[in-house]
Amino acid sequence: MLKGRTTPDGKATKTPSGWRLEIGEGDSSAYRLAQLDDYAALARSRFIWRERASLRLRCRVSEPNLPGTWGFGFWNDPFTVSFGLQGMARRLPVLPNACWFFHASPENHLSFTDGQPASGFLAQTFSSPRIPSALLAPGIFGLPLLAARPPSRWLRANIAAKLIREEAKRLSVDVTEWHEYSLKWDTIRVEFAIDGETVFETATSPKGPLGLVIWIDNQFAAWRPDGSIGMGALANPPARMEVQLMGESVQK
Repeated sequence: MLKGRTTPDGKATKTPSGWRLEIGEGDSSAYRLAQLDDYAALARSRFIWRERASLRLRCRVSEPNLPGTWGFGFWNDPFTVSFGLQGMARRLPVLPNACWFFHASPENHLSFTDGQPASGFLAQTFSSPRIPSALLAPGIFGLPLLAARPPSRWLRANIAAKLIREEAKRLSVDVTEWHEYSLKWDTIRVEFAIDGETVFETATSPKGPLGLVIWIDNQFAAWRPDGSIGMGALANPPARMEVQLMGESVQK
């Protein structure tokens, strides 16, 4: 079951036909989020979605170029660190697995591979080996290396890009109008469609189990090809995302 999670400046409101997610106007001093998900209290091994799942919904947002990110689809919440507080499961970072429709404003660079689109409105997938988080944890001590561009650039090109397979396509669609979005996630491919027309297919299929997420926020994150890194919050106008789930997401 989807549950809303928000920061103090966010709202997740049930409507007769779906949900309305909103974040208030503000400067870059605060992170603002409105999110629906079905995994907050679950360990990653208990996420409910596996290969052969599908998602279909209608969506529109308040502006075409909102600062931050928004989107919907399946992922493994890979970068969260949680110690089990406030009902959250205990969780350490892992490598990303995801398939989703994803909007990222230009401040973002959300790709580990040169030649892939890293911002804009994307159909995007990530597929990574399921390395236990306990084995990745020692890598946290290497994070200070990312502050310097040469080692950061080397790590991005020789570690991240080789472990994480990804594929994406930048989409041209008026996201302020209602459209029907669907994705079908199988063991050997993922198919994305808008208004019943296939817009992207890829053999880069994520490894489950994954969680379902629908969100809007004012965050940016970038790991650029030159090794430079940036992350934080962006000033944003009032932002709204409306979704109508078309039946239930399907686990075949």
